[in-house]
Amino acid sequence: MYGSDKVSDEAERTAFRQAEKKYKLYYDDAFKSSKKYIALKKQPKQVDLSEVLDFKSVLDSYSENAQLPPGIFARQCGFKRPVFCLENHPGFYFIPGALSMEEQCQWIRESLTSFPQPPNRTNHNAIYGPIHDLFLATKEKKILVDEESSPASLDSEANSCIGNGDAHRWKFYEENIASLEAKTCKSISASKLLRKLRWSTLGLQFDWSKRNYDVSLPHNKIPDALCQLAKTLAAPAMPMGEDFKPEAAIVNYFGLGDTLGGHLDDMEADWSKPIVSMSLGCKAIFLLGGKSRQDSPLAMFLRSGDAVLMAGEARECFHGVPRIFADKENAEIAPLELQFLHEDDRFYLEYIRTSRININIRQVRKEQLCKNTKDTDLTATVKSM
Repeated sequence: MYGSDKVSDEAERTAFRQAEKKYKLYYDDAFKSSKKYIALKKQPKQVDLSEVLDFKSVLDSYSENAQLPPGIFARQCGFKRPVFCLENHPGFYFIPGALSMEEQCQWIRESLTSFPQPPNRTNHNAIYGPIHDLFLATKEKKILVDEESSPASLDSEANSCIGNGDAHRWKFYEENIASLEAKTCKSISASKLLRKLRWSTLGLQFDWSKRNYDVSLPHNKIPDALCQLAKTLAAPAMPMGEDFKPEAAIVNYFGLGDTLGGHLDDMEADWSKPIVSMSLGCKAIFLLGGKSRQDSPLAMFLRSGDAVLMAGEARECFHGVPRIFADKENAEIAPLELQFLHEDDRFYLEYIRTSRININIRQVRKEQLCKNTKDTDLTATVKSM
């Protein structure tokens, strides 16, 4: 999903694909013929953002004079801020500034330190196996080395052993030690691995290759604090008298140029229950389409602290993220930067200045399954949903 342009000719012609291309990050190639091009910094092409819905402006206007643009209505749900809904997209809810600055900082820290920790799986598992303490290794400038190709002389200097279930075993080494043997062993710096982190899964583990939840995989429950936050945010989209039961979460990590292609979140059993999605870090554009890729999507800004709920009919709508604004002018993370000025937070600040994190929490199983079926009996059931 991340930045993939491998789509069919038919998909290229859809309204959703055209919108993705409209807002995607492209660089100006006007100077490529110049001999000075190498010395010039690549400049992003200008994008027309006039049609992008800005719920921050909608909130400001609503707070001042109670006026809303056509097609948007507000619900008062006991939050400090109103919840906005779209008349043409039943089941879609937008909560601007849903997370306090303190909560944003908390979940940025957790997303970089705790959420990628085993048994939670990440996109790195397929190559390196479960990696422990990646963020700490980044701060300590360590290098991950393939132990099978490394000389025995390094063994005494290694720590954080990592196994991926096959003949390969990987270990973190101090930078100065690993560099001595850089020509004779496979290695990658922890900082590069952190930048290549694209997703981690909490709670019930999602199998990306099979597109289902595999409850046979080892997993921990979603942290209580995140569960409580998700339950609170989910309330406006819940059927009357029912509580949201967070069972799984996918944490997406976006860097400069990353995209999330148009897709449906259709692997959960009960679409009446919302997906609770929280944005952290750099501003992004979110596309909300219809039940077909041929339907023209609505573009809207997502800022740090915003929350989106998708339930019912909205669960059947294609959606995606074609653009992250990682430049200083448009990222709109100045308040976050002020929170991470302490020396101990330097690495969080460096990361979030050019990145976006999205945490989306789901209820995987139907109510009766949650009550009456044990996890060990659910693998076949969840896979068939």
